[in-house]
Amino acid sequence: MRKVVVHSAGGYDKLRVEEHPDPAPGPGEVLIRVAAAGVNFADTAVRMGLYDSAKKYVGWPITPGFEVSGDVIAVGEGVSAWARGQRVIAVTRFGGYASRVVVAADQVFECPDDLELAQSAGLPAVFLTAYYALFELCRLRRGDSLLVHSAAGGVGSAVLQLARHEGWRAVGVVGASAKVEAAKRMGATHVIDKSREDLWARASELEPEGYDVVLDANGVSTLRQSLAHTKEAGRLVVFGFASMMPHTGRPNWVRLGLDYLRTPRFNPFELVGQNKSVMAFNLSYLFDKKALLQETMGTLLGLVRSGALRTLDVLRFSVDRVADAHRAIESGQTVGKLILTFGE
Repeated sequence: MRKVVVHSAGGYDKLRVEEHPDPAPGPGEVLIRVAAAGVNFADTAVRMGLYDSAKKYVGWPITPGFEVSGDVIAVGEGVSAWARGQRVIAVTRFGGYASRVVVAADQVFECPDDLELAQSAGLPAVFLTAYYALFELCRLRRGDSLLVHSAAGGVGSAVLQLARHEGWRAVGVVGASAKVEAAKRMGATHVIDKSREDLWARASELEPEGYDVVLDANGVSTLRQSLAHTKEAGRLVVFGFASMMPHTGRPNWVRLGLDYLRTPRFNPFELVGQNKSVMAFNLSYLFDKKALLQETMGTLLGLVRSGALRTLDVLRFSVDRVADAHRAIESGQTVGKLILTFGE
């Protein structure tokens, strides 16, 4: 098998494609021949040693990757739901950047027949993130309003589609004019292009009373104003800190330290007085919630099969170009989903 291994924290040169013995499935496990693996912004934080759950669950060396698609090669003892040759999607708590992956059987899901494997590999992480934020944490009502940062990216695109399906008003925020149409296609009722207009003035113009939910994965650059533009009884959901991350492949520790000090500390007394909530989560800590994972993926795949949700446009990189994939996602210029492919 071939897999990407990061032996120590650092830049793109730390992403090494190595050959290793094929793994074998143990009891309750499934061995998958990987056709494609999703690339997520979190993977770059893993590479740089900035991802806490990677330190908790794996340490060094580590293979990044949270999601794959491919076909079943073998199953372990006690597995009856899967058989050799079935096309599947699987979620992994790291380890996805590999041509062979062993995962627990309850983290494997049937790939819809009409989905290309490269498209299906980019489905779980972004849609699970969006679904958990919107349905488990926020429980919106029809007609509620959302402000969605990074609206043309993976999670943003998933949020916009779910909002359109549920009848919520979603205002998308993008950082370049080239991304406006992409956000509209995904379901944004309005798109704020912050490269051409004042983000917060326009956000206030569109929803003078504020938003029922603001989804923010930027961090220090927008958190304070995101909370200010959350209406009474509204929720600010934090699931990343992209604006603190470098675009050069290596952490800038001085800047990280300064941004850490500048990051808002939300006062519980003020939150009670304002009648607002701040919530945060990290998808990688939710893998132990097996019932939630099964239920959510079942719902999402049902919506995909019915046509209510569409998979995202994908930009493909062969596994030998994994460094280019990380450069691309860190650039902030991509739209949709990035995918690593394994040429088998």
